[in-house]
Amino acid sequence: MRKNSIKNTRINMEVQRELSEIIRLGIKDPRIHPMTTVVSVEVTPDLKFCKAYVSILGNEEAGKATIEGLKSAEGYIRRELARRINLRNTPEIKFILDQSIEYGVNMSKLIDEVTKDIKD
Repeated sequence: MRKNSIKNTRINMEVQRELSEIIRLGIKDPRIHPMTTVVSVEVTPDLKFCKAYVSILGNEEAGKATIEGLKSAEGYIRRELARRINLRNTPEIKFILDQSIEYGVNMSKLIDEVTKDIKD
């Protein structure tokens, strides 16, 4: 199975949907911020490893605490994922903090400030 095949894309989408539901409803860890979003998921073609890009609406400390909470709950998350999705192998999940949305919001604010100064 190639990395960009239709099957791999569908697996990525399914894993992303289930991961976000598990994080939102299944984990009771107080370190995990309530505004945590699974932005994207990349599962390797052999289904052994998975990179989950997570975005947190909050400060940098909340992001670090959320990643720590997700790493500690990795066994539970993987077991729930195996129960919900019927795959040959349940991938090992690596959570990565994605700050692209936050970066985009900051850039938008900067652009608005510059255009406001030009209009005045």
